[in-house]
Amino acid sequence: MVRRAHVVELILDRSVPRWRNLEVDNNRKKWALHREASIRAREALVRADEIRRNLGDDAPEISAASLHPWVWDGASSLWRSGHFRSAVEDAAKKVNAETQNKLGRRDVSETKLFQEGFSLDPPQPGRPRLRRMQADGSDTYKSVQRGAMALAEGIFAGVRNPFNHQDPTDIDEHVALEYLAVLSVIARWVDDAAVEQAT
Repeated sequence: MVRRAHVVELILDRSVPRWRNLEVDNNRKKWALHREASIRAREALVRADEIRRNLGDDAPEISAASLHPWVWDGASSLWRSGHFRSAVEDAAKKVNAETQNKLGRRDVSETKLFQEGFSLDPPQPGRPRLRRMQADGSDTYKSVQRGAMALAEGIFAGVRNPFNHQDPTDIDEHVALEYLAVLSVIARWVDDAAVEQAT
């Protein structure tokens, strides 16, 4: 049982995310919580399609675990404990840190980092640029760069910075997932971008 508990807990984390908070009389049996959560998880997995067809709109779903690894690696531990606001903050910090690593910069962060990273200006010594496509001067190139800069600026200025200055109450799980999805787009663009150094 002990050997299998780790794998069972990973399955439970995905299928019944709040299983550790179930009210179960643990004095009855040593594995009472795991047993109760496993019964629920099995039913959720077996009947997932039926429930989605009958209770939902059968729309596509997104799994936080399938987001860009920088985002989910930053968010996962706090997410599993129900600290959604902190999970988003840590995911944003991770995306910021990985972008700094890619550009080799520690002198700027967050909004300024992405403004300079995706800038249309040519790179300067100590200020490389991220290029989502070849810098050919076309309208498409300019749009792609400006779009990346604007999206990153929006999430850091509109979400991350207010988190630092507002009442630290938690946020709704669905809202937090939407924020993680935006961070995932930014992370993917940064990860896939070429670094252009000054010559």
